[in-house]
Amino acid sequence: MPTNPFTPDEQQQIIDAIRQAEQATSGEIRVHVEPNCPHADPIQRAIDVFAQLGMHQTKEQNGVLFYLAHADRKFAIIGDKGINARVPADFWESTKDLLRNHFRQGDYVGGLSRGIERAGQQLKQYFPHAGADDINELTDDISFD
Repeated sequence: MPTNPFTPDEQQQIIDAIRQAEQATSGEIRVHVEPNCPHADPIQRAIDVFAQLGMHQTKEQNGVLFYLAHADRKFAIIGDKGINARVPADFWESTKDLLRNHFRQGDYVGGLSRGIERAGQQLKQYFPHAGADDINELTDDISFD
């Protein structure tokens, strides 16, 4: 099973979704993809990846990670303390449902793009872009294992 299941065009669509979502917010969104999840619970793996990618180091603790183990058909979405404290209680679960609906049809790019857009809307609401001082703290590239 390939580490990267996406074509270059599909990767660019996901990266474009991240850039679009981050335009109006100081929040940071990352996507991590691997074939297999080494944990029974994909949330635990997402927590590990979140730390490996240094996502906890954002100034306002407003990083969001979309984790996908495509061969195992597992995924998770997690946010740092800053964003978790502000989003509605059902936000992550309803976003997972959105992704799940796309993923069931084999539309990983569409699911990730829609989920990223949805996370960006929340980030924009609670963490608006800070103007000229706002820098992109984390790369927008997809990370792979």
